[in-house]
Amino acid sequence: MSTGYLYEPLPDIQAGRRLHLNENTAGCSPAVLFAISRLTAEDISLYPAYERATDRCAAALGVAADAVLLTNGLDEGILTMALAWLPRGGTSEAIVVEPAYGMFGPSARLAGASVVSTTPPPGLGFDLDAVRAAITPATRLVFLASPNNPTGAVVPADGIRQLAASMPPGGAVFVDEAYADFEGHSVIGDVAGTPNLVVGRTFAKAYGLAGMRIGCLVAQPAVIRQLRGAIAPFSVNVFAAAALEAALADRGYVEWYVSQVRASRELLYGACARLGLPFWRSAANFVLVRVGDAPAVRAALGARGIHVRDRSAAPGCAGCIRITAGTVDDTKACVTALEEVVCAGRR
Repeated sequence: MSTGYLYEPLPDIQAGRRLHLNENTAGCSPAVLFAISRLTAEDISLYPAYERATDRCAAALGVAADAVLLTNGLDEGILTMALAWLPRGGTSEAIVVEPAYGMFGPSARLAGASVVSTTPPPGLGFDLDAVRAAITPATRLVFLASPNNPTGAVVPADGIRQLAASMPPGGAVFVDEAYADFEGHSVIGDVAGTPNLVVGRTFAKAYGLAGMRIGCLVAQPAVIRQLRGAIAPFSVNVFAAAALEAALADRGYVEWYVSQVRASRELLYGACARLGLPFWRSAANFVLVRVGDAPAVRAALGARGIHVRDRSAAPGCAGCIRITAGTVDDTKACVTALEEVVCAGRR
């Protein structure tokens, strides 16, 4: 069962290369800094308006503005989905498709639901039959991520559609697409014809706005109205709204960073192959690698200024670390350190 870092804060790492939280290691677009610098004292003193940022976001995602709800990071979107969809005082259930992002289970529990975790198959792929078998009349929500965190695997769109059709009355499927920008796989186009499908996106990863805390939910307008009732007003600050507009407008910067990530993934694949380390090919900005003694390898890399995530406690991920694929320079430094650590351990 995922516990996540909602209850287990990670250390604040400032020195070295941060390859443990899947952040944008190049930083945000310069256009974002310019947009923030133009905010006035009056802009900061007033509650923010979201129309322009929402319109820009909707256009980028190819949907109408009334199908989008801006959120304070996708984490708030996940919690909002749980609070809006899981009824109080009953015996509602939420299914978490493992291995999973650590916010899913805690959010469902905070909303008062029981959490049912599916067991991942060998290879950590998406097992549609297992998820459907876990559905009961009490199931109100299924949480899954595509690309998955921590494997980077894409859940087939047809599988998501079949899952949504399998839900009991009142049940919904939530798809976390935090990493969709790196390969373009998305089920947002299915939202218009699927009233019980909600898609979450974040602008923390490809756009480099993790420190701004800005994300969104995409669903049919009636669903967005229901979700709006479970979120605090003005939870997205004026800096984040301005940053989002600027980041979305600078497509060239995002495309450059995505190209860096793709090149970095290939470097990591090559290093793992040379070192004989099993790994999962990824559609996200990270690679899951089985290294054996994950805590020891993480510590050894950290001593060399390379900070990665130990994911060995996640279901099916024993002995695994997750390495952010950021800029090529960051990845080259990581590969050098990984080779040193692995070769030293084999002497």
